[in-house]
Amino acid sequence: MKYNLVKSIFDRVFSLSILILIFPILVLIGILIFIKMGKPIFFRQQRPGFKRKSFTLIKFRTMSLKKNKFGELLPDEERLNNFGKFLRKYSLDELPSLINILKGDISFIGPRPLLIEYLPLYNEFQNKRHNVKPGFSGWAQIKGRNMISWDKRFELDIWYVDNQNFFLDLKIFFITIWKTIFSEGVTTKEGKTMSPFKGNKL
Repeated sequence: MKYNLVKSIFDRVFSLSILILIFPILVLIGILIFIKMGKPIFFRQQRPGFKRKSFTLIKFRTMSLKKNKFGELLPDEERLNNFGKFLRKYSLDELPSLINILKGDISFIGPRPLLIEYLPLYNEFQNKRHNVKPGFSGWAQIKGRNMISWDKRFELDIWYVDNQNFFLDLKIFFITIWKTIFSEGVTTKEGKTMSPFKGNKL
């Protein structure tokens, strides 16, 4: 518990420092999104946090709002243009999530916050991922990100929950920077982002 308190203080101080430092970059990305895709600039979505409490995750928008003749959004791969792919490749779309860290919704390191609609699909083991704050990056991200199966992702998330400590968080932090620079694990082997979680097989 003591470590989590120190971690929370560090998260907020460090996120504020980074936000101040990269503010011009955030403004530039926002302007480019407006020029290339229009409004809105930000993507907001409800995600489950600590103890399954929901919060609004903030990211830069990477996909257009193109719809078919029935008024339905086109598939993700058809709405993701080259600029959006660039933002995702280098995780630039994630930068506004520093605001979530500053607010205390998430931490720099922890299991990535998934979708609200997945909550009823988790078993008891998988639900343990909510025993800590979700993270900007995590153990599963540096072990494969979108390249690994859902079962492996949950296994890695729960391992982190059971073993989190300062040196592990520091290791994940620096490996995350390395993998972001070289954009490792952004897409699956099929060239698409991670497929939706559909629950556990009986």
